[in-house]
Amino acid sequence: MSSQDLQTEAAHRDTEDSLRAFRKQFFVPVNTLYLDGNSLGLLSKEAEQTLLTLVEQWRNLAVEGWTEASPPWFTLAESIAGRVGSLIGAEPGAVSVTGSTTGNLHQLLATLFQPTPERSVIVADTLNFPSDLYAIESHLHLRGLNPQMSLVKVPSHDGYTLRESDILAHFTDSVAIVVLPSVLYTSGQLLDMPQITEAARERGITIGWDLSHSIGAVPHSLDSIGADFAFWCHYKYLNAGPGAIGGLYLNRRHWGKMPGLAGWWGSCKTEQFAMSQNFVPAEGAGALQVGTPPLLALAPLLGSLTLHEDAGLECIREKSLALTDYLRRVVEAELGEWSFAVATPRESERRGGHLALIHPEAAALGRALRRAGVVPDHRPPDILRFAPVALYNSFADCWEAVQRLKIILTAQTFHETIPLESLVP
Repeated sequence: MSSQDLQTEAAHRDTEDSLRAFRKQFFVPVNTLYLDGNSLGLLSKEAEQTLLTLVEQWRNLAVEGWTEASPPWFTLAESIAGRVGSLIGAEPGAVSVTGSTTGNLHQLLATLFQPTPERSVIVADTLNFPSDLYAIESHLHLRGLNPQMSLVKVPSHDGYTLRESDILAHFTDSVAIVVLPSVLYTSGQLLDMPQITEAARERGITIGWDLSHSIGAVPHSLDSIGADFAFWCHYKYLNAGPGAIGGLYLNRRHWGKMPGLAGWWGSCKTEQFAMSQNFVPAEGAGALQVGTPPLLALAPLLGSLTLHEDAGLECIREKSLALTDYLRRVVEAELGEWSFAVATPRESERRGGHLALIHPEAAALGRALRRAGVVPDHRPPDILRFAPVALYNSFADCWEAVQRLKIILTAQTFHETIPLESLVP
């Protein structure tokens, strides 16, 4: 397909896009092609308003906001949790909106990891987000286990993706828990969660998923596939803001277990203010809450969820796949002479929400693109990630981003130095 045909296709798709009106609900940086929603989603007018509303409630109601605000602060986390649960196929009570991504993994491991002499191994992978591995290693140390022996990492066959067969080969009788990402944060590969989960369950292994790079972009059915637990952030595709509150999922089969890290917000709501020295846990995932919810970090999620619900996750997924497929075709057509490779699998069922390009100068190209008004990101050593988000990116954004990258490559300007303060962390 020619360049003109690809550009024409972008214009046609944008005209026919059923989600195009949602872009107006977001604060898109002026004169910027923002393709970094897999790191931090943009602020929406809805999220801004729910945050400002909570600040106003704080101003006018003070402590009475816990019961008199609308909705009341006391049950705000629980009411939001039910809405988040619909995005991941979780029954009421199975989701808790609480803590941070790594903090929630710590809580889940503290609650569910009960090593025995026969089963003391945790399986992860070499491409996992480092914070997950830090948490796993710390729990092994706390249980008196040597991570060199009790943490097994599934290797990548190509440095960018994982084979499900390699993962399953590590499900031995010594494995207690498996912790894997739904979508690899580097390459954007979507793992076959149903197959892997079923294999773990058949072998008596507890399995959990890090949904940070898929929730809000990829539909999930955690209850139906039988996942034991999951955890995630809300600041990527769910656009809840930097440092937004995290979330976790606990399958019903584990309800009633005492939380490994107990705190007063995990109490049964009817008993919470009795101030008893005897902990009475909430039912379901609510028991795994620890401290008082940070309401200012929770409020924007209210607004961002409204936009997701209005758009519909299936429609978001359909457009997301179309955007990354189109972006890939433009890269292949326009950048062929510069020897780019694509780490992200081509098949839609194996692809998350972003496209990962491989190039030895990825870091320098990322900096040059930012100077040119395009915001992607770089992951060492050689990955340049582009995440066109269905709610606020267009096909024309993808076309124009590649054209600017082509200009940079043609002019060979990407090695120019720029002041440190101009870089976005």
